[in-house]
Amino acid sequence: MPVKVPSVGIVSGYLLRLARESIPLTQDALAEALRIDVGTVQGWESGRRPLTNIRAAESLDLRRRLAVLGADPVLLAHTDAGMDADRILAAILEPPEEPSRHPLAGWVQPRNSALLVAWALHGTPPPFLADHASRRRRGPARPAPLLSAADRTRFFSNLRHIAERETAAERSELLHRQALYLASYDDAPDAGAWAKQALRGMRPALGRRGYNRHAIQARTVATVAARQGDPDQLQHFISTALVDDEHGELANLAYWALWLGAMPADRTDDTFMHHPAPADWDSTRLFRALVQSFHLAPGTVDLYVHSISTLLRLNPWLPHAAPEAAKAFEAFAAELHDGALISATSRLDLDQVHYRRKVN
Repeated sequence: MPVKVPSVGIVSGYLLRLARESIPLTQDALAEALRIDVGTVQGWESGRRPLTNIRAAESLDLRRRLAVLGADPVLLAHTDAGMDADRILAAILEPPEEPSRHPLAGWVQPRNSALLVAWALHGTPPPFLADHASRRRRGPARPAPLLSAADRTRFFSNLRHIAERETAAERSELLHRQALYLASYDDAPDAGAWAKQALRGMRPALGRRGYNRHAIQARTVATVAARQGDPDQLQHFISTALVDDEHGELANLAYWALWLGAMPADRTDDTFMHHPAPADWDSTRLFRALVQSFHLAPGTVDLYVHSISTLLRLNPWLPHAAPEAAKAFEAFAAELHDGALISATSRLDLDQVHYRRKVN
């Protein structure tokens, strides 16, 4: 019996619905304003007629007309990320025969699209959409662009298969690494044990000191382990691959910049980390994004603290350019410094930030 093709437009369709409601217009009123059939609007919003299937010119025209009608610009700004998320969901639920055609093999995924994928898996809206997603609505309404339970099970099963099939060989390294990261969103009882086994082949990268071409593998091993509740490997990564290695520090900031949208998200592989250049990213935007996404979780918090400390060391003017972010970080630092959540290295990082602020 053939497998049913899954709905692949649920994220971008849900964002369209939120945009329509922000105007506010009913489906009938939006269809009239756009001069299209109401069934088209309903199909887009439900995901039955994926927005990823319409032509680029039509997509651009739709976005501009929604803006003219008064749709929330924050929602419109995430339209592309929503379609990226739908493409990823579709390609994992129905993997292409040729791995090189998989979207996770063709570009480095930024944070926004990853969080939108997670929204479809677990129903928790990304921080940048939390206020929009929580607004009360009339009548029966889906609380999130959730996959069905059956599709979620299939998603993680296929994702594990992709990660196991695509070894960390050069031709499939990006697909392998990004599949492993998305698999860390799995909350199944055996997810931790599976991740530990799947990461075994990349674990030797953690033993290398300083920056090298395997540094991104070490980062993946460490961040996935932290998501699964093991912070030690991420703290080890910081002390061996970043501390006292300027290339490693810059490569780490370059990855953060791409992940958080402080540099163009058009990288087709990880080689941009081999030649990191601060001119490639917006340091003020990166500082704000790091502080806004600050995550108080064991291990992960150490990477945030160290990265912000490095960014401030390289750009001591940032607190003056983004005083609101500096104030927020100072509040985090005061909370963390005498607690048990951070490592000794992070505590030293906070001391150095405090000293530099006093000197400057």
